Amino acid sequence: MDYRREIDGLRALAVLPVILFHAGFEAFSGGFVGVDVFFVISGYLITTIILAELEQGKFSIINFYERRARRILPTLFLVMLVCIPFAWLLLVLSDMKDFSQSLVGVSFFASNILFYLESGYFDAKAELKPLLHTWSLAVEEQYYVLFPLFLMLFWRLGRRWVLVTLGLVFVASLALAQWAAYARPAEAFYLLPARSWELLVGAFAAFYLSKARCKDFGRAVSELGGWLGVALILYAVFAYNKKTPFPGLYALVPTLGAVLIILFATQQTAVGKFVGNKVFVGVGLISYSAYLWHQPLFAFARQASLTEPTHNVFLALSILALVLAYFSWRYVETLFRDKSIISRKHIFLSSLSFGSFFVAIGLVGHFYNDKITNLRFNDDQARVVSSVSASPVRASCEFIQVNDSLFREPCRYFSNRSKVAVFGNSHATELAYSIASILKDRNVGIIHHAMSGCYSNYKIAEESGTVCGRWHRKVVDNLVLDKQIEYVVLSYRNEGQWSNAVYRNALASMANDLSDAGKKVVLVLQAPLPLAHINKYLTKNAADLSGSIISRKLSDWNNIYPESGGRF
Repeated sequence: MDYRREIDGLRALAVLPVILFHAGFEAFSGGFVGVDVFFVISGYLITTIILAELEQGKFSIINFYERRARRILPTLFLVMLVCIPFAWLLLVLSDMKDFSQSLVGVSFFASNILFYLESGYFDAKAELKPLLHTWSLAVEEQYYVLFPLFLMLFWRLGRRWVLVTLGLVFVASLALAQWAAYARPAEAFYLLPARSWELLVGAFAAFYLSKARCKDFGRAVSELGGWLGVALILYAVFAYNKKTPFPGLYALVPTLGAVLIILFATQQTAVGKFVGNKVFVGVGLISYSAYLWHQPLFAFARQASLTEPTHNVFLALSILALVLAYFSWRYVETLFRDKSIISRKHIFLSSLSFGSFFVAIGLVGHFYNDKITNLRFNDDQARVVSSVSASPVRASCEFIQVNDSLFREPCRYFSNRSKVAVFGNSHATELAYSIASILKDRNVGIIHHAMSGCYSNYKIAEESGTVCGRWHRKVVDNLVLDKQIEYVVLSYRNEGQWSNAVYRNALASMANDLSDAGKKVVLVLQAPLPLAHINKYLTKNAADLSGSIISRKLSDWNNIYPESGGRF
């Protein structure tokens, strides 16, 4: 196919917002839509090549997958290989296990399914995953398992029937994406059924341009259409954010913008020359490598730091990603795409070998994760690091704010002789299990009421109708009537509300009502919240665990709770 500078320029408009979004620059709050632009570009380019070969009767599925392997795998495997030593040095136990699983997922082009099962794309933990961005490659490759086979089978029926069938798939996929963006956002974001319509947008452009010529649009229409495309992409980049339901109808804005540029922007138009300028084209040529390098750099920087790195750090890492991208494009991408240097046999054999290697490393890391990770520590250090874990019953004993939680029975620990009740929000969950573990040897059980995200809004009139307000009254009433309960331990994460006398008084009112019912009430003020996950502190201080692990200044915490009298 003929080379189009504006397509490489469009790649730059896709990759730069993605990088800046992942770097945390607030202005690029919708930069994630760059992936959608990539989907359209990919759908257009691949379909254009397949159509040309089908029309000439030369299409070969082996040739197709050879091209995909040469294009996708060498740089991907290089980045994965570089990630392994950094993961071993920087990742804590749980994150190392996730990374090991991702090596397997990426090797089978199923990482989108893995990340969907683990968490949402916009979760804070997702930013710590070095290979998170490979989900989009998985979506594309899953699509390209089916799409060429479909064209081969249906081509004999004629272009019309092919387009009608693809049109039905497009409508169904878009409808699914719109529904799932609200009902099941993680599935909508990560999985192929809700994403395939975006690749089909590019495919339809390829079908159209294979029979039409751009000059037929006329100069004025081409300029208007091209600039509108640029405007739509930029609008989505700067106006969308993590709360935008995606990828439903909102995703039509950047994808329509991309297809308008593909259809209307040529080197005979001002918009085509703008998109196809030397800087954009240069970035576009290395865009695939830049996309692969940026996320591991950002993730490992976040893993290495106890706090979020500064914008200057991320700006430097973004530039480093482009530098690494140039070298990997120059010496890896270009090399492996040259058939005179790397034969088909060698590209397939090397792909199989490296894929098998990463699967093996991933499986070993998954099943022997603790042993491998703890090689960094001596026995005492490893014992402390491995001891940090959440309550094993957190998932079942910590209710979420839904109506049916109001009437669920509390969790009971170890014995039916429950003299103690632990009551609060998510911070009460860990405390409950710790208390229960101590009392277990005395054959004393506890009951545990915890509602995630609730603060002490007991008997606050304005909030009496909320889930938390009704839940508090229900639990207090039950505890008052429960003659077996002698002690009630109140524990909340409430630093955001503590400065407000209304909430402090609500907590005091709850304690008084329980005390008036004959219960001995113990109030546990919030445990000081570290600035990073405790595993990070332990890992960073693993060389010397004899002293204190500093997370926050004592004076700062006493300022949050002045009523404590500095007793922390």
